[in-house]
Amino acid sequence: MTTERYESALIIGAGVGISASLARLLSSEKIRVGLVARDARKLAKLASETGALVFSANAADPAEVTRLFDQADSQLGPPDIVIYNPSARAHGSIAEIDPKSVRDAIAITAYGGFLAVQQAARRMIPKGYGAILLTGASASIKGFPLSSAFAMGKFALRGLAQSAARELGPKGIHVAHFIIDGVVRSTARPDATERRNSTLSPDGIAQSYWQILQQPRDAWSLEVDLRPWVESF
Repeated sequence: MTTERYESALIIGAGVGISASLARLLSSEKIRVGLVARDARKLAKLASETGALVFSANAADPAEVTRLFDQADSQLGPPDIVIYNPSARAHGSIAEIDPKSVRDAIAITAYGGFLAVQQAARRMIPKGYGAILLTGASASIKGFPLSSAFAMGKFALRGLAQSAARELGPKGIHVAHFIIDGVVRSTARPDATERRNSTLSPDGIAQSYWQILQQPRDAWSLEVDLRPWVESF
């Protein structure tokens, strides 16, 4: 296991899926949690359940991200763990899709990831430890028709993760990228009755994130690919 004790975590792009499971798990491990969303009001129930603090920010706005981390410093403590979950889709054919929608989607999915990693690094480098976890998707490694904007954003986030891991790893900061290769289970998207366990459990994903956080420094994973066990490759 890692020799450091993580004490605080900032989850950017919090909601009802993976991030909610992460908030519950980290809180159960006595880690102080901050939840971040553009509309913080939707986080009230999860915050009450986990004891987490709630922050509001546009993840793609440099000024708002700077203010977010400054607020977290004073209310939560400089985060030892930063998890970046936000992404945006702009669905449509390459010939017809609105360029502004594509730009905005990439800004949230990739540029926002850079802003979060930069702020996290500034806080973690001086103390020589920390963890930055970035949530990817199937689109991180393969583009699909009518989904060019999402693919560009997720490919860029993966490139950021690889570069940051090689730069920050020797400074004691564990950077890892997670390819969520499949549908995440929810009330809106449950398992098909005829194909049990064909979706990814948010709690199971959170457990994988936690396992990465427990890795010793001499055996760090830089990327993890998660998919349902019944899915063919």
